[in-house]
Amino acid sequence: MNPEIPLIAIVGRPNVGKSALFNRIAKRRISIVHDQPGITRDRIETLCAVGDHTFRLMDTGGIGADVDHDFTGQVALEATIAMEAASLILLVVDGQDGLTPVDDELARLLRRAPAPVLLVVNKTDDEKHETRALEFRQLGMDHVFHVSAAHGRGMSALLDQIVSTLPVIEATEEAEEVPPDRPVKIAIIGRPNVGKSSLVNAICGNRRVIVSDIAGTTRDAIDVPVMVEDHAYTMIDTAGLRARGKQDTSVEVFSAMRTKKCIDRADICILMVDGNDGVTSQDKKISSLIIEAEKPAVIIVNKLDMIERLQPPKGWMKEMLEEVRANLFFFPHVPVLAMSAAKGSHIPELFRLIQKIRAASRDRVNTGQLNRLLTEAMERQGPHKKGNKRFKLLYATQVRDERSGAIPVPEFIFFVNNQTLLVDSYRRYLESVIRQHRSFYGLPIRIRCRSRAPRERG
Repeated sequence: MNPEIPLIAIVGRPNVGKSALFNRIAKRRISIVHDQPGITRDRIETLCAVGDHTFRLMDTGGIGADVDHDFTGQVALEATIAMEAASLILLVVDGQDGLTPVDDELARLLRRAPAPVLLVVNKTDDEKHETRALEFRQLGMDHVFHVSAAHGRGMSALLDQIVSTLPVIEATEEAEEVPPDRPVKIAIIGRPNVGKSSLVNAICGNRRVIVSDIAGTTRDAIDVPVMVEDHAYTMIDTAGLRARGKQDTSVEVFSAMRTKKCIDRADICILMVDGNDGVTSQDKKISSLIIEAEKPAVIIVNKLDMIERLQPPKGWMKEMLEEVRANLFFFPHVPVLAMSAAKGSHIPELFRLIQKIRAASRDRVNTGQLNRLLTEAMERQGPHKKGNKRFKLLYATQVRDERSGAIPVPEFIFFVNNQTLLVDSYRRYLESVIRQHRSFYGLPIRIRCRSRAPRERG
């Protein structure tokens, strides 16, 4: 996102409703909202517009209460970074809990912040709660707003103050001349603790998301905009997907659902595999989600540095990559890259692969060539009968889906006698024939069949 656009940081102790306020202002559910304290650990950012004002909105992890001792220091650091970068700070407190020592300490720190601060007394669901919330006046904040983020109460006054405080960003001629380069949305998915957040941080060159050896550190899907060699990308760091039977909290189940939605909205998926463990059954299940969503992909075998520390025998890298390919045999078109996300190795090569896939997505097979290709293939190896009927291809053409993203998936329409006669094995055979002519590197091939209309009798 453009760093010149004003940034609003939402800060406060855990479980005061920061994520609910974030979602209310953003007008969509982005942050996970849950009664359990400490759910949001990373900074989550989105672009918002209110009237003529555009701003970036950032949700932060809760500060100051040791609800999750493994991450308290890192969450506080994340929030401090957000406060230093913000044009406006929303300090959120719990109107039903009343004033706490943590709130008092946060207000003391924020009074020294360079940006203006608005005190948001959340969970003021009705007028009787406002009486309790009056004690927050002693924090000495000039602007105090009593709201209920969950129900939308009091939000109009808060939004009015936000737009009156922030500067208006006017479009310049220079900005209008910039060619529209649609950012490539890259979803990084995999099991917990395979290095997804480490990869995002290595790409960004800073500690953008929290990294820990503890599985399940990332609970929300985090969108991180980056520029690499003049190309715009949005890195989507997702929660680690554990087997359904091992998802021991409702938060983890919800995170898994969010990850699946991230796959759907991504242009390309990076499947991260732990090089120490090799391909596991859960990795195969995760790869099936990419296949079902018909998404381009890159497979990363991570933790190269840890393997090298063990001084493996000569030729181990080739053997490891071949083993990964053998275990993910249903991904023959997907490139495999070994790297160390922690060390930031091979990142330029990763983006070269992504650009190569993007270039391949623009390939087209001429309609005449396509039909000759498929006709010759069917003459060499005809389809088997299904009952007393046989599949017949009447005509084929490649089409472009206008709704496709930055990396459109090649799509072919087959006009056939009866689409139910095309079995999966023969569909794969025809796909392999197309790939021999155009590899469509890293891309799935989408084949849609349309049956010939039945002839009228008489």
